[in-house]
Order: sequence, then structure tokens, then C-alpha cells
Amino acid sequence: MSIQIQGVTKLYGEQKALNNVSFTANKGEIMGFLGPNGAGKSTLMKIITCYLKPDNGTITVNGHDIIEDPLAVRKIIGYLPEHNPLYHEMYVKEYLHFIAGIHKLKHKKQRVSSVIETVGLELEQKKRIGALSKGYKQRVGLAQALIHDPEVLILDEPTSGLDPNQLADIREVIRNIGKEKTVMFSTHIMQEVEAICDRVVIINRGNLLVNESSTEILNAHANEQIIIVEFDKEVAKNSLRKINGLARIEELGNNQWKLTSKEQQDFRLAISKYANEHELLVLSMQKQTQSLEEVFKSLTVKS
Repeated sequence: MSIQIQGVTKLYGEQKALNNVSFTANKGEIMGFLGPNGAGKSTLMKIITCYLKPDNGTITVNGHDIIEDPLAVRKIIGYLPEHNPLYHEMYVKEYLHFIAGIHKLKHKKQRVSSVIETVGLELEQKKRIGALSKGYKQRVGLAQALIHDPEVLILDEPTSGLDPNQLADIREVIRNIGKEKTVMFSTHIMQEVEAICDRVVIINRGNLLVNESSTEILNAHANEQIIIVEFDKEVAKNSLRKINGLARIEELGNNQWKLTSKEQQDFRLAISKYANEHELLVLSMQKQTQSLEEVFKSLTVKS
């Protein structure tokens, strides 16, 4: 069981939302799908789930081609879109029975009860969906994606709006599901990716940048040095580019800057030399530990 994506390109007019993207998501694997807003994540998820067609390339889901056999693909995919569409006037349990009926499930009552327990909706099942908090609406959306016990689960921002306790619960649900299904989900929460993902795919402006485990990604960028420095007065960004070994700049405000270098030698020496040459006083200088979030920024944001 897997999702196989080969050379997928999608155009919106002259804008290329996806550019020759290829990768595979396997059974028993939780794949984090990352990228800044507008990178093409939701577009690709909509193509995988047969809501959109690619302009070029092929996608198969457990051997079923999304163009040639979309009905078979839809039957084995559970999908929670970014904007969770729900019938707010319906009650939670009523809604899930309705979705189970659409899938023509046998033993609907047992399956609905099981899914309600899985996503933690026991206390909310008799409430109208419109009366639920955003976090519980997300749980209802996840429940409808799971109701037919799909082989593949596609989740677009599944933890949006959840409080810390709910977040931990849903993470555990996704982690358990990922043991026997193919799970692909997008998120902007890097800690979430590090906590539950087996592999990370990063795209930017429609292009595939990374397809590795989070450990492999961090190891590949382990030589980068990140320094948070505060000067005693305002400094022009173009002036900072003169620092030897500088790879990336981020302004933090109040004369503070995040400076990144890929040089082997201590980057703080170059910053101190620059400050002396430009008659600046360094008020503070702190080395920051590399993280997946920092790597993500370095790959998707230009200084």
C-alpha cells in the first residue's frame, strides 16, 4: 500500500503550482508534508484525492490510478481538507451515521461508536456540530475521514485550532493509525513533525526540496551556525552582508538580528570583527541550536 507520485505538474493559468514533483509514501509510514503558504501542498493533496487533475504526471494509490480509476481511489482514502466542511445543523453522531451510509458500511452503529471513541468525541456526540469549538470540529472532520477504515489517510492541517491537550490526543491517534496505514499530513507545526513523522517532504513554490527523515535533514544541516546578535544601534541589512561567511539574515527588531553561517570556524569572530570595523557595540551574542524549524526557514526563505 502506498502513494506513488511521478512527475506531477499543475498549472493555474501561467502560474505553476506544482513542478515535476515525485515521491512515494509507504504503508506504515507517517509522512509530514511541509511548505510555506502557497507552496502547492493543498493542490497536491486535492490531486491525490481526485478533486483536481494534474496537467502532467501520474499518481497511483495502492495501485489505482487517480485518472483511470478515481472511484477505487476515493474508496480507500480518508481525507480531511484544510477547510473542514461540516453540516453544522446536524448532531455529531447523526452526521457520522450519514457519512457511514454514504460509504455503504455494514454495522454502521458499531463503526460510528468506535470512531467516536478513537477521536475522543464521547462527550460531544449528542451536540450539534455548529455548537462545538474549533478543536472538536476538527475531531469530527477526522472521524469522518476514518469512518470507512481507509487504507490511506490524507490530512491537511489536522491539528489546526487544537489546544495543547487536544493536540497531544490527536497526535497519539495519528501515531497509532500510522502503524498500519499510509498517512500523509501537512502542518506548520515543526514540533509536531519531529514528534510523529517518519519522513518529511518539503516543497516550495511547487518544487520538491527535501524527501528525508527529520534526523537526516538535521544531520545534513548540522554544520550551520545560527547566532542571535544585538547591536547598540541600527544597522542596514545590506551592510551586514559584508560579514565573511554569512549565509542568511533575519531581522528580529530592536537592533537584533539572526545570522546564519555554513563556515566551519566560529562565526562569532566574524561578527565581532564586523562590529569593530563599523564602530558598533555588541550588546549580546547567543548561539542557537539547529532545529527542523530553522532548516525549514533556510530552505524556503531567502535572506
